[in-house]
Amino acid sequence: MGLLAALACDDQSYRAIGDAIDVVARRDDATAAPSRQQLLTFGRRALPQIETALHTAPERGRLALISVLDGIGDPEATAIFRHFAVYDAASDVREACDAILQSWARLPGQRGERARAAQARVQAQRARGEGPLPGR
Repeated sequence: MGLLAALACDDQSYRAIGDAIDVVARRDDATAAPSRQQLLTFGRRALPQIETALHTAPERGRLALISVLDGIGDPEATAIFRHFAVYDAASDVREACDAILQSWARLPGQRGERARAAQARVQAQRARGEGPLPGR
């Protein structure tokens, strides 16, 4: 029974995270703030679903979800920021990821270390010409 209860709870959190992501990514109204707070409360558990949603969300939604990742503050998010800093088609999204990495790079500890490594990798990838197609 304990295992079934744990699985049911996990399934519910997965759905709650997905619902909150959908609201944050697609809405601009008053319902977005509580959903954002809910994602912050889920913390690290929300990272995989946020990363997945970033690939299909509209630009405004990607910016909102990136802000949520910044608020969660988990060092694991540096890989997500690194990817979108190089490959996102929208310059606003790339710039937001760059700004967060720059901010985090000034921090001590694992978050700062990972952010500095991510910045170096972003620079190397850009130097090789990686990124969105010209004209975007």
